[in-house]
Amino acid sequence: MKIPEILIVETVHQPGSLAKVLQVIADAGLTIEHLTAVRRVQGRTLWEITLEMDEEANHDLYARIDQLPNARFIGKSDRVFNRHRGGKIRMVASLPINTLQTLRDVYTPGVARVCLAIRQDPQLAHEYTSIDSTVAVITNGTAILGLGNIGPLAGLPVMEGKAALFSDLVGLSGVPILLEETRVPKVIELIAGIHLSFGAIQLEDFAAPECFEIEAGLRERLRKPVLHDDQHGTAVVALAALINAARRARRSLPESTVGQIGLGAAGTGIVRLLRAYGVNQVLGADRNPEAIARIRTLGAEGASLEELMRRADIVIATTGVKGLIQPQWIRPGQVILALSNPDPEIEPHVAREHGAAFAADGKGINNILAFPGLFKGALAARAPQFTDAMLMAAAQTLAELASLAQEDALVPDPLDKTVHERVAAAVQAAYPS
Repeated sequence: MKIPEILIVETVHQPGSLAKVLQVIADAGLTIEHLTAVRRVQGRTLWEITLEMDEEANHDLYARIDQLPNARFIGKSDRVFNRHRGGKIRMVASLPINTLQTLRDVYTPGVARVCLAIRQDPQLAHEYTSIDSTVAVITNGTAILGLGNIGPLAGLPVMEGKAALFSDLVGLSGVPILLEETRVPKVIELIAGIHLSFGAIQLEDFAAPECFEIEAGLRERLRKPVLHDDQHGTAVVALAALINAARRARRSLPESTVGQIGLGAAGTGIVRLLRAYGVNQVLGADRNPEAIARIRTLGAEGASLEELMRRADIVIATTGVKGLIQPQWIRPGQVILALSNPDPEIEPHVAREHGAAFAADGKGINNILAFPGLFKGALAARAPQFTDAMLMAAAQTLAELASLAQEDALVPDPLDKTVHERVAAAVQAAYPS
């Protein structure tokens, strides 16, 4: 599995020294994600080189760098770990508590007045507490990233990351919650038992098929926005990318035959949203017969992998299986979105070389573009649930903003905060008040 590795390499400060190191990396078939000069001392430069690499497959890379006459492999940087040290989030007061009177107002005895007012009229909690800006980010650790069932504690860095993004991009407070429970009824009961603290519930990295039952059970039980991000956040960004990919390939998305390879949480969410968007012919391929049966209830059709590749005009893959799509299966004019990270089902350049009209991977098509604006918009609308209209409004907005930013872009820049605000406004407007 490819993961980010940050190499520390020292080169002699002479023309061509760094270029030779970069050539060794290129010869290994690796792409440099980031390059920084850390310091230069006495004619030598220390470089920090970020790669996505599989150490088992590239185990001799360090030795080949060491063999260069003007370079030396020093080791690996702890930059990623350093940015996690102590956690990535914290809860802070929203006003300074620097006088005794302020203390008495925000805590005892003054707070009693607010408590009694909310007991009399529970709707006042929206005005006098943080509910409308607080999201529970909940996992039981059964499907963390592409790592699988590694448990809730190992998934905490991901939940903290979601919370940090909520705070930085749209000003919401995300609160990570870890559950040591996998039984569906008990998970629903636990989350329902704590829901009053939060304005909305984000389910994160729950394994399929249990994730479908958990989300459905919570939506039925709670009158507040509940979203399984792996399903619906991914589906929103995928739909935005498909709108622009179809446009670039001069295809009508609703009139195209779309094939979805992999029917886990993400794949099923994409199929569901495509059908809601109006795509009439959707094919799904998966080894699990229950997954095929599930998409048939959505109006999609089951197919084998080879059949899907023969029939689909647009192919989306979310399997996590590197190299699953064989180059010879590509039909001229197909659109291929191989979205598994870090290793796609087929490299985009390979798909294009074999006739694809357009191809992309999942590096830029990430649900970070969806969930901050989705939740901010739903909370602003005080919506009791997410609707398909809200999800499609988010996708359409992302597609339009990508086109405005760059003609050939599938999705906009995820660090552009105006993107998230525009998505939130579109989601809020899409909810019928």
